[in-house]
Amino acid sequence: MGIDVGLKYFYADSRGEIIANPRFYRSAERQLNRANRQKSQKFRKGKPSSQNYRRARQRYALKHLKVSRQREEFAKRVALRLIQSNDLIVCEDLNVFGLVKNHHLAKSISDVAWSKFRHWLEYFGDKYGKVVIAVPPHYTSVKCSSCGNKVKKTLSTRTHVCSCGYTADRDTNAAINILQLGLSRVGRTLTNAWGDLSSSSVGAILSGYDESLNQESPSF
Repeated sequence: MGIDVGLKYFYADSRGEIIANPRFYRSAERQLNRANRQKSQKFRKGKPSSQNYRRARQRYALKHLKVSRQREEFAKRVALRLIQSNDLIVCEDLNVFGLVKNHHLAKSISDVAWSKFRHWLEYFGDKYGKVVIAVPPHYTSVKCSSCGNKVKKTLSTRTHVCSCGYTADRDTNAAINILQLGLSRVGRTLTNAWGDLSSSSVGAILSGYDESLNQESPSF
């Protein structure tokens, strides 16, 4: 299965399933800001910290900790479900550290917890003997998964419409492209992950995913 993570959705997969982004920080932002103001109001520069200030600071820290734990548990639960129901997961090899340098998107990127999600995918993949592959994300959002043509889109364009006649949600189309990239290198990855795998075994696995891919993208 191919997985395309995003900001509008938590992820879209190559089978067309879309999981909503819970936005834990955004949901708690008003409470966090209020707690931060209360903490600041009790701070007295040049004076020892009062008991009221220490309590306000602790309440603020606990609210942040709650959001962090919510993100962690959500990413963990979703990753476990995906690993248990699939033998192969292909995700994007994103440079999250570089992406958060964009100050307009840093808060949203941090809130969606891509790094935590990938960490748990790889952890559970190793634990349950499943294969998790990370592929470069370049052009996966513009390439047509059916014919290979590049279809330029703005960030607000949510539907992929190609001249070949293929139409899909843009994130689902990207997820199929991600899966195709993973399948192109899955033989070598499976051999490395599972040892001396016979060519017939690799072929059977690839055949199964090719059939699945044809069902996901009928025009492919």
